[in-house]
Amino acid sequence: MTKDTEVDMKEVELNEMDPEKQPMTGDGQTGEKNGTVKLKVPEDEVTFTGLSKEELMKVAGTPGWVRTRWVLLILFWLGWVGMLAGAIAIIVKAPPCKPIPEMNWWNEGPLYQISDLKAFSDGLEGVEAKLDNMNQLKMKGLIIGPIHTVQKDKPNTLNLQVIDPPIGSETALISVLEKAHKKGISVVLDLTPNYLGSSPWFTSGDQADVMEKVKNAAEHWLKVGVDGIKVSDVTVPAGSNDWDKLKAVVQGNRTEGTKNKLLMGVTKDKTVPEVSALVNTSGIDLLLSDLLSTQKGVAERLTAMDLLNSLKLQLGWGMGAAQREHLANQPAASSLTRLYHLLLFTMPGTPVFTYGDEIGLMAEGSTPPKMVWDIEKTPEGTVNETAEAVRQKQVETRSWFRSLSDLRGKERSLLHGDFYRLEASSGALSYLRLWDQSERYITVLNFGSAPETISLKLEVAEGVKLPEQAKVKLSTDEELKPDTVVELKEIKLGPGQGVLLQFPYVA
Repeated sequence: MTKDTEVDMKEVELNEMDPEKQPMTGDGQTGEKNGTVKLKVPEDEVTFTGLSKEELMKVAGTPGWVRTRWVLLILFWLGWVGMLAGAIAIIVKAPPCKPIPEMNWWNEGPLYQISDLKAFSDGLEGVEAKLDNMNQLKMKGLIIGPIHTVQKDKPNTLNLQVIDPPIGSETALISVLEKAHKKGISVVLDLTPNYLGSSPWFTSGDQADVMEKVKNAAEHWLKVGVDGIKVSDVTVPAGSNDWDKLKAVVQGNRTEGTKNKLLMGVTKDKTVPEVSALVNTSGIDLLLSDLLSTQKGVAERLTAMDLLNSLKLQLGWGMGAAQREHLANQPAASSLTRLYHLLLFTMPGTPVFTYGDEIGLMAEGSTPPKMVWDIEKTPEGTVNETAEAVRQKQVETRSWFRSLSDLRGKERSLLHGDFYRLEASSGALSYLRLWDQSERYITVLNFGSAPETISLKLEVAEGVKLPEQAKVKLSTDEELKPDTVVELKEIKLGPGQGVLLQFPYVA
């Protein structure tokens, strides 16, 4: 073989493709098995490179482009000015928000009175164990006691700074305070001096010395961490020369950004004007009266709420709470527990309950009733039908109570809204609660023993009108299911039933 032949053979070998680089397709494309594809680009294809700077400047300066730019610029600024004018018009025409009144923690939810700690849960340690239960009920404050040491009608035995040993110790109280505060629950201590005797303040000759002890005790317990002081028969201390000293201890250190301490009093057997005068002259933070118990007539109760509406942030309301008694033990209230729940949670003011009111607990005789716990647990084994019926009723009552407490804490109309009385008859009453641009609520209650048909007038007051229909929010009447629509000119309620109606704000 010649030298030229060898060169030709090498050229053939070099021109042959490796087997791994054989074409992947038969369309003229070549590629490799590793995924690389080689495309043949036509030689005559032209790539657009855009205009040069000189060409662009030359085109931009033509009359057509100049006019186009001016038109676009003018449209942009017209659109911007139009949006600004529209925003200003919306702000100007929109109704201004009504300023929220100054609220304290005792205005933001119900207060729960534990007058007998042994019956409630075996003393202060038991109270600490049940704070989760109180939190579920959306309680904003607990009123504990009285828990100090004293013998009935013996002022010389009074020691307001020492806890009665069977109830607990100061260490146990501090534990209650710490856990309650972590849950957002405030604690008020009842310092009613002679709580076991016939007169809360002993005799008139003892009042100066007793007031000094109350003032010193208030100072002591507030330093320990309690959030307020409560006294019964507040007309007595409010009329003494030392009342301002007690007020200074409780109310004197209020500064912006700090939690206010509560000075709370209780009064009984006072008329509506007397209650109003006591609030205005005493400077008390919260006054709990027994007006709901003493005002027997339905129309009288509605009038009391109407006349005292302006003082709603300084008034507490309860059924039996002023007497440290249970709601279900009040005359004609045992079968109307849920009806009174609806009344207390939707009327203007702070609702105050005694322990067990959330389940309809009743006392038998003068002995404080033992609190019932764990009612949600179904009993095992043989079940007594009567006891099971009572348990089921307690579960339903507590669920109803929780729903109302939760709703009141969320809705401004119920929390601090304006009050308008609507209709009243011999057995039924109704009223409206509204606040600015929030949902509105109508409460209709039939305390009578016969069915009632309530017809509401749509014109309530100047600038306040009712719609023709409203939606059922909560109801004790099985005929009025939640979310059903009711004609306000014909609201039918069974005996001892109540309904809470809701309708939206319309500008």
